[in-house]
Amino acid sequence: MVYVFLAEGFEIIEALSPVDMLRRAGVAVRTVGVTGSSVKSSCGVEVKADIAVCDVSLNNAEALVIPGGIPGVPNLEASDELKTLLLDAAERRILICAICAGPSLLGKLGLLRGKRATAYPGFEKYLEGAQTNGDFVVRDGDYITAKGAGVSVPFGLEIVKALRGEEEAQRIKASIQCK
Repeated sequence: MVYVFLAEGFEIIEALSPVDMLRRAGVAVRTVGVTGSSVKSSCGVEVKADIAVCDVSLNNAEALVIPGGIPGVPNLEASDELKTLLLDAAERRILICAICAGPSLLGKLGLLRGKRATAYPGFEKYLEGAQTNGDFVVRDGDYITAKGAGVSVPFGLEIVKALRGEEEAQRIKASIQCK
């Protein structure tokens, strides 16, 4: 199961593009409402979350996904439940993925120390102890980070690659006519 966390003000394409890519690969995905069961994106689109944050079980988790967006990321950061899940997932070596401002949450938790990572310009300063080089999508071990909305599809494909292999990621990439 992959859990995609939504809080008021999340960036819609950064959350739902990975959901789309993963579902095309046959991966079970659940959107998780952190600030309620119906969550409004930064552009005003309301999404009904599949489950609440209190219903997340790491026992069946393959990955956790943190989209960006303002005030989405600060709203995610305000959730002690989410922070506990992220720290527990890191201990269990569950894949953790974050895009745009989302990697700042991981950085503030100390999860990116010694890792290569990226984030939306200006948010790199929160990637405490990480090595940044401006790449659009970066995978380092159990972490995938990405710069922003414009790389939402490649971000989703990188998650597919990590969970289902290069061949499946390439199949989906070709099927959606992605460069």
